[in-house]
Amino acid sequence: MAPGENQSSGVTEFILAGFPNLNNTKAEVFSVFLLVYLLTLTGNMLIVGVVGVDARLQTPMYFFLSNLSCLEILLTSVIIPKMLSNFLSRQHTISFAACITQFYFYFFLGASEFLLLAVMSVDRYLAICHPLHYPLLMNGAVCSRVALACWMGGLVPVLGPTVAVALLPFCEQHTVVQHFFCDSGPLLRLACTNTKKLEETDFVLASLVIISSLIITAVSYGHIALAVLRIPSVSGRQKAFSTCTSHLMVVTLFYGSAIFLYVRPSQSGSVNTNWAVTVVTTFVTPLLNPFIYALRNERVKEALKDMFRKVGVGFWGNLLLAKRFSKKTVK
Repeated sequence: MAPGENQSSGVTEFILAGFPNLNNTKAEVFSVFLLVYLLTLTGNMLIVGVVGVDARLQTPMYFFLSNLSCLEILLTSVIIPKMLSNFLSRQHTISFAACITQFYFYFFLGASEFLLLAVMSVDRYLAICHPLHYPLLMNGAVCSRVALACWMGGLVPVLGPTVAVALLPFCEQHTVVQHFFCDSGPLLRLACTNTKKLEETDFVLASLVIISSLIITAVSYGHIALAVLRIPSVSGRQKAFSTCTSHLMVVTLFYGSAIFLYVRPSQSGSVNTNWAVTVVTTFVTPLLNPFIYALRNERVKEALKDMFRKVGVGFWGNLLLAKRFSKKTVK
């Protein structure tokens, strides 16, 4: 079968297998995943909102944090709503176009997040190790361009592999994808053609994005650790190490799971274990990032308190005005 014949052969949708061995606990699992998704959305939306409205948070670090939160919101929303609907549905189907779209946005947003994590580590390195030059090196224009480069760095390279996957021939109608979303390994396994070259291309791209950003992140945190060790105050060192340890915990989870899944020459034979590791990047790190990077920060806490206070005052003020207006209308 020639490439591109998948449309004419009748393959217009896939069946997502979902999670294995959950037939008797679907309601409980659905509730847990829904709660995690709502908490993830709430935490990341709070960061985006408070950074946008509070002048105290108009700094490069919080600008990049808000970009990270936007990526987390989009990344989880690409996967989780469809997965949750499959828990409630008996068909578990996804159209061919929706599957390819999900595939593209998952890898585009994931690649952008890796690049942004590397940029955030460099930003912290410059702020701690070169504080005098930091305002010049990381001014507003530079931050905007760097953030745009991170988004474009995921947007463009993923386009080629996505088109190649879309043109693959799939032999059967209503083919079952052994995963809870359209990941690369399960899709490549379903193709009735040799996908070795495409797997090698995916391996090279994943290695370039993930390993290069990991090296930048590791080197930056290494310099930060050396700088922290030179702090004379014991309490200052403990506070700095506590923050770095929290950041590194999330980075390790995110990078470790991604390297396990995608930085290897062959992906199509690992569909039985992919779903468990993907849960880390899809559920765990998006949920942890707001708490680790921002919500534990005293400046962010103060900004959130002020924002909630203003919202509360505005709400009660509008409510009192509405009551007075209604009384005058009645009279």
